[in-house]
Amino acid sequence: MAGIGFELKRLFRRKGLFATMRAYGYAGIVCTGPMLLGVLLQVGILVLCGLWGVGRANQDLLVCMVTYTLLASLTLTSFFSMPVTRFLADMLFAEREDEILPSFWGSNAVMLVAGTVLYGVFLLFSGATLLQGLLCLWLFNIMIVNWNGMSYLTAIKDYRGILCSFAAAIGVACLCALAALALGLPPVEGLLASIALGYGVMLAWDVVLLYRYFPQSDRSPWLFLQWLDQFMPLALTGLFTNLGLFAHLVIIWAGPIGVQVKGLFYGAPYHDVPALIAFLTILVTSVNFVVSVEVNFYPRYRDYYSLFNDGGVVGDIVVAEEEMLATLNRELRFCALKQLFVTAAVISLETTVLSALPLGFNNLMHGYFRTLCVGYGLYAVGNTVMLILLYFTDYKGAVLASGLFAGVAGLATAVSLLLPQQFYGFGFLLGAAVCFIVALLRLDTYTANLPYRILSQQPIVATDKTGRFTQLGRLLDRAEQRYEERRQQGEPHGAFERAVVRLYQKHWGGPDDR
Repeated sequence: MAGIGFELKRLFRRKGLFATMRAYGYAGIVCTGPMLLGVLLQVGILVLCGLWGVGRANQDLLVCMVTYTLLASLTLTSFFSMPVTRFLADMLFAEREDEILPSFWGSNAVMLVAGTVLYGVFLLFSGATLLQGLLCLWLFNIMIVNWNGMSYLTAIKDYRGILCSFAAAIGVACLCALAALALGLPPVEGLLASIALGYGVMLAWDVVLLYRYFPQSDRSPWLFLQWLDQFMPLALTGLFTNLGLFAHLVIIWAGPIGVQVKGLFYGAPYHDVPALIAFLTILVTSVNFVVSVEVNFYPRYRDYYSLFNDGGVVGDIVVAEEEMLATLNRELRFCALKQLFVTAAVISLETTVLSALPLGFNNLMHGYFRTLCVGYGLYAVGNTVMLILLYFTDYKGAVLASGLFAGVAGLATAVSLLLPQQFYGFGFLLGAAVCFIVALLRLDTYTANLPYRILSQQPIVATDKTGRFTQLGRLLDRAEQRYEERRQQGEPHGAFERAVVRLYQKHWGGPDDR
């Protein structure tokens, strides 16, 4: 997956404090934009609700619906995001840019169909009204396209355009929310539509950026499905990481401090608010990882692997390996120290700062916040190490670390429900600690004999990893081909179309009148 990331070297070559802040700002927006956008939109909408006098029940229902939709869309796309990113990287490396736009719409189609069915079934029994359910489903589909588009936007490097799309989304959502409240529309439905319109503006803007950068073509939109079979560990890594990150919230909702807002919509404000604020403390590590990898580590990584590809001698390979691993150790150490500093500073100041904010923090919420700050800090560093494992194509190690993270965090959180309430955050903390330790140990053992690892992974005999997703892609290609052939022949191919043709022939046309 190396080389698909962010090309920030040009920005960091510029001297001066403002240039450095600008580079970090662009990196932060691109890699944490979806998260920040969701937070800012919810906070902005809730501020407007408070100023307009919207009832507490409506506010809680709105937050639950948006949160459920966010988590559902992120969970679905997490299974596809890494294989799609790998497909995108391979196509760019092979200079097959004409495959990219078709794969974008093909991946969207697969996720939209699967997501609409799964989330639609949940909404059907959730207790939401018909209009609320349709708005949630609309927002869900828009978010799927947006999250999928983020994988493709990493190749564009148009940071200003991406930043403008985020700003436009927030602005449109807030303006539409003001208009909905001023017109006296039902608050939940009006604000849901406003948020969907905000994300819709972001979607349209990002699609324009993609069409401006990549060429249009008539290539198969289903080719990326082969990458799901070839790189299933990547799909599982993304899914397990997402489950480990958010499953503890869902489990807490089902616990003693969970509150039923409406139907199947639950929340736990005493836990959710500290979790949200604690989650923001990992933004520093997320940005630092992108900058450290692309600016410092990746050039060493590229030079090392180029020696294998271009016939380098053993002495040069040994020297390059030492330089690469030394750079990696230094960057990981700095990353961990920065996260440790941020976590320690936040924990030290949280009592004073959070008590001054109108969030209703009590002693129990302060305890959750401190525990989750440590947990998210460990997760951030562990996730960084796990992504480095992917650079070295240690897919088994990444699946192991992410799977243990999801399993331990979920199981420990479920067990913590049997304990006093002050222990609820420790389940996620334990899962994050296991992920960090396993990923670090795996990286240490894997890089101890790196040349052997690299050379032993090369297949002696070519293998064809044809699985269910590849077969699905071929089936869709054949169906599309048959559709196109019938269309060119002028034959009605759909049930509705055949009914219209029969009706026309019966009343107005002849038997041969197409």
